[in-house]
Amino acid sequence: MGMSLAERVRVTVAALLHATGESQAALAGVLGVTQGQVSRRQSGTAAWSLDDCDALAAHYGIDVLDLLAGPSRACEELPDARRAVRERADTGERERKR
Repeated sequence: MGMSLAERVRVTVAALLHATGESQAALAGVLGVTQGQVSRRQSGTAAWSLDDCDALAAHYGIDVLDLLAGPSRACEELPDARRAVRERADTGERERKR
């Protein structure tokens, strides 16, 4: 059996935070909530709402369906400009080796 949608959103948000180098506190500021609220959503003690999913997708510049599809899809669709500098450098290095 696969992940529940709630688990998938938590894992996807964690992957997006990692890919962008963004902190929970920074994400909280964008969403208009506290870092503690983001932490509770990420730990599963509170749920990400559909409105949260819309806001997350808009913030990361991806379609909400890509967010809900899981971490691989969401990170693939993440615009290059939103990626952490280190990740962009790694991608550029891989491109040069091809």
